[in-house]
Amino acid sequence: MAVTEEILRRPSAREPAARTYPQALPIVPVRARGLTIEGADGRRYLDCLSGAGTLALGHNHPVVLEAIRKVLDSGAPLTVPDLTTPVEEAFVTELLRTLPAGLRDRARVRFCGPAATDAVAAAHTLVRAATGGTEILGFAGSGRVIGADGTEAPDPQEACGTDRPTGLPDLTGRPLLYPQDYRCPFGVGGPHGAELAARRAETALDGGGPDAPSPAGMILEPVQDVGVIPAPDTWMRRMRQITAARPIPLIVDESQTGVGRTGAFWAVEHSGITPDVMILSKAIGGSLPLAVVVHRDDLIDPAEPASVTGLFRGNQLAMAAGAATLAHVRQHRLAERAATLGSRLLGQLRELTVEFPCVGEVRGRGLMIGVELVDPAQDSGRFPHEPGSGTAQGSGAAGLPLPHGPGCGLTRTTTGPYTARPPRPPAPRLATAVQRECLRRGLIVGADGGHPSVVRLLPPLTISDEQADAVLDRLADALTAVARDHCGSHTSHPPRARRHRPDQPDDQAR
Repeated sequence: MAVTEEILRRPSAREPAARTYPQALPIVPVRARGLTIEGADGRRYLDCLSGAGTLALGHNHPVVLEAIRKVLDSGAPLTVPDLTTPVEEAFVTELLRTLPAGLRDRARVRFCGPAATDAVAAAHTLVRAATGGTEILGFAGSGRVIGADGTEAPDPQEACGTDRPTGLPDLTGRPLLYPQDYRCPFGVGGPHGAELAARRAETALDGGGPDAPSPAGMILEPVQDVGVIPAPDTWMRRMRQITAARPIPLIVDESQTGVGRTGAFWAVEHSGITPDVMILSKAIGGSLPLAVVVHRDDLIDPAEPASVTGLFRGNQLAMAAGAATLAHVRQHRLAERAATLGSRLLGQLRELTVEFPCVGEVRGRGLMIGVELVDPAQDSGRFPHEPGSGTAQGSGAAGLPLPHGPGCGLTRTTTGPYTARPPRPPAPRLATAVQRECLRRGLIVGADGGHPSVVRLLPPLTISDEQADAVLDRLADALTAVARDHCGSHTSHPPRARRHRPDQPDDQAR
């Protein structure tokens, strides 16, 4: 314990406070295997952060270690930017094999720097060269809203507001709003909210005026990493239709959602769309830094020299580990496994919204799951659809029917009209408390970033049913403790068939 405390004290004197993980997760990992991390103090933890989603197969998977050792033992160069090697050829071959059918036969793979941000920058350069446009249109909350000068624009969700209650929403202006049910930017949610978000995007593409910068592309995430917000498949198809009709290249960022994470090998496969450009990172490196841009072969003249996109784009160890990971996920059908297990986990976790008032919503897709914590002591009130507002009873803006049912944020009053009930205020302090209580029970979860009220679970695709039960138990125990200590709730979590002591992960996790 003394060694651990000494190691944890050093970063505060040597590194900036921007390193948030050591503050939230005060452990010193010394060994790891699969789902389990062992700290220097001998404690073991179930890791549902998975290197922020980079570990599709968990820590130190045998196929990944074997691939890395093979390169090391061969004496091959470890870094050779842009030169063709057997390792790179194997990686590209396996990657192409996994791509969506509509892109597979027309794809070009462009290596860049090792981070997703490098791939985003490379994709922006690519579509600007292809179209002659300057502006990249992105969506609120994604961190991918880029202006004509290449800098990040203000978050349009903040600029436009997230609590527009009733009446005809403003569908003009360039900021694009991402559809979601729980905190719908139009105050309605469901298919209606998604349609309004699509209309706003269409208007932004067409209504910029003669002096507005011309669009070079649109970039979106199938599931927003920040907040873990899945996009409706119908909305994804609308975005494809809207961009194809202009035509404007559609860039899909699969950095977090790719390699089986959401229950399909690539998240775009849920909606069936074929993007013009895909950004791939994180899990494609098999736990090592790697990022690529995949694009249509006719997007740009193949004879045109490509701009330099990063000095570390020839990492042979990452390519070897990535090829092994891609092949293992494909051969063992781990994407289908993520869909099945993820559906079960989401169903069981959603029961917590009834048991714990501080749990506002559980959402996600596959094994990319978010639990949003809210302040149960505050009620945001209601947004009544009043007569004379231009909105008929039972209908919303533009005369579209208002959604109803679980998760839409609307209830029907006894007199007939629908009434929007906005969600309670987000509670970052409760999310931090849940993360802390989870760690005490031997469970590592995320609770940081641009949506700090959301606890994120990103377990490896190799997690077993028994391990999943252990994760559910520990998370429920942590929520019980937080509800008791911070919310005045005396809810007790009923024991499951098998309970796990906080300091003893199950044997499979080891």
